[in-house]
Amino acid sequence: MSQTTAPIIEATTSRHPQPTDLRKFAWLSIAAALVTIALKTIAWQVTGSVGLLSDAAESLVNLVAAIVALVALTVAMRPPDKNHHFGHSKAEYFSAGVEGVMIFVAAAVIMVSATERFLNPQPLEQVGIGLLVSVAASLVNGAVAFVLIRAGRKHRSMTLVADGKHLWTDVVTSAGVLVGVGLVWLTKWDRLDAIVAFAVGVNILFTGWKLIAESTAGLMDVSLPKQDNQMLRAVLENFSSEEIIFHAYRSRESGHRRFMECHMLVPGTWTVQQGHDAIEDVTEALRQVMPELRVLIHLEPIEDPRSYEDIEV
Repeated sequence: MSQTTAPIIEATTSRHPQPTDLRKFAWLSIAAALVTIALKTIAWQVTGSVGLLSDAAESLVNLVAAIVALVALTVAMRPPDKNHHFGHSKAEYFSAGVEGVMIFVAAAVIMVSATERFLNPQPLEQVGIGLLVSVAASLVNGAVAFVLIRAGRKHRSMTLVADGKHLWTDVVTSAGVLVGVGLVWLTKWDRLDAIVAFAVGVNILFTGWKLIAESTAGLMDVSLPKQDNQMLRAVLENFSSEEIIFHAYRSRESGHRRFMECHMLVPGTWTVQQGHDAIEDVTEALRQVMPELRVLIHLEPIEDPRSYEDIEV
């Protein structure tokens, strides 16, 4: 006796909003990097300060990082396909990780240059002009960093947040360099320029380590933040009763996407329609508090002992 296979029906509409195209912010970061590289290179050539040279080197890293961010955001926007059923949003974590490694490289270059200049100090020239040019570059970086961090947090884009933090580190670095160069100008102690540059390199190392740690956590399917989990669990509690029990709650983040799943136990006498309607009601309530959430609820009969065997999942 032949068996017929039911056709697989694919949804033609989606209840989930499409991700926002964030590539314009990456282009803004690229433009800012080009401007600051030009300005800081001028400041370094005018003064001969190794501190300003280290500042220019970090801006070069910013440019490469911004290009990596643009590529990552482009990939992350791609919809799910036959090889990537959950989309490509994790590409953002690779971008943050690459940026963290590049910060390490920049810090190493800065610290080596600083050590060489400490051993062979040189007087600075035209410090006033160099400082003014460097301040202009810092203002550009500061403004773009603010825009990137705000947009990254709004759209939950780790790539933009990482790039923004990197630029803000550049601002802090520049501030330290400016103070150091200014003190060299006032005290005439040339080695102070190298000491400040080395301190800047150490500070940058911590930023790179933090970015790598955050990107690694994302690749390991880290859970949603504690407050978000509490909010979602509160929704489930509102639906809990003698007839409906929830367990095996899990959540995770994947770039700008968020996922939550759980098991819902209901009376075995319920019809498929009743169970489906209950799941739809719970899903809609969850999405009311977190519109971008992807929800998966597994239905089980409340009377079956096997339904409780996976309670610790």
